Amino acid sequence: MMETATGVAFLVSSLYGAGQPATVAQTAAVPQAGQATTTEASPLTKNNTVEAYVRTALADEPLLINIAGCESAFRQFGPDGQPIRGRVNRADVGVLQINEKYHADEAKKLGYDIYTTEGNVAFGKYLYTKYGADPWISSSKCWIDQGGLARN
Repeated sequence: MMETATGVAFLVSSLYGAGQPATVAQTAAVPQAGQATTTEASPLTKNNTVEAYVRTALADEPLLINIAGCESAFRQFGPDGQPIRGRVNRADVGVLQINEKYHADEAKKLGYDIYTTEGNVAFGKYLYTKYGADPWISSSKCWIDQGGLARN
């Protein structure tokens, strides 16, 4: 029975082609609280797709898009493949520079992995909904200069 199922799957995939990898637009849904994000490989492990993801996932929050540009230049990862860290505060992590000291435990409890692009963006959106732009106030000169107005 197993051989038959495998044979049928092979035949179908050879006739119709294998599934296509997800595009940024297909993966742009921001996980909600309680939905786990993982560190397994995704199209968002390369910085060249991070900006497109951020712009799609945060389309309804343009200020957060400006904040991501100011905080990290839309980068989640450094040259070593590890999540980027803040220059001033090394506890700040990823594209939205989520501070580990203040937010890592809460993010984990809610099922967000701030070390992934998806988790960092989703938890950043959660923080923004809860606190407005206050968690990123130290970079406000940059994002206000881009036309952003703090929503508190």
